[in-house]
Amino acid sequence: MPKKDIDMFSKLRKYFISGLMVFLPMGLTVYLFIMVINYADRLLGKYIEPYFYKNFGFYFRGLGIILLVYLITVVGFLVTNFLGRKIHHFFEKLFLHLPFFKQVYPALKQMAVFLFSQERINSFKKVVLVEYPRNGIYAFGFLTNEAPDKINKKIGEEVCSVFLPSAPGPLTGYVVFVPKDQIIITDITIEEAVKVIVSGGVVNP
Repeated sequence: MPKKDIDMFSKLRKYFISGLMVFLPMGLTVYLFIMVINYADRLLGKYIEPYFYKNFGFYFRGLGIILLVYLITVVGFLVTNFLGRKIHHFFEKLFLHLPFFKQVYPALKQMAVFLFSQERINSFKKVVLVEYPRNGIYAFGFLTNEAPDKINKKIGEEVCSVFLPSAPGPLTGYVVFVPKDQIIITDITIEEAVKVIVSGGVVNP
């Protein structure tokens, strides 16, 4: 093959890879966004669509999402007042006595509180380094809290709970209890540490 054709093939390959690096994440993001929108719309849409066609003669895509957002907002308004909190606590206790709900509901509630409330911001106190998975190898971690006395007594020394995130999803990982004198406090911000984890170490703080 002539050198000119080889150079042209190399350039085309380079252009294709560059375009793929741009197109793939953007295309997948748009695709997942559309999937989420369609799923959220169908949660209520499949029930209200026949009603709207029967009574108003029309239905448009997205109306299910609008009503879902409205419903969530109304529920949020109700549970922030005294009577709504009482009703919420009543049904919550009722759920916790049911066989399936008492195993699943508490974990899902903690996850929702962590993701959407102010506790998510305050739960990660500092970015630390701990030796994990063995001595001599260090992993980024988020200091979350001091361990309760029951755990300290069992271990025989004061330990802290450290959340070790996994890449590229910093919200998944492991919770380990590390002795206080083995925790290395860093001056790295939580946002900088998240960038390092998401990028797989490519981005430096």
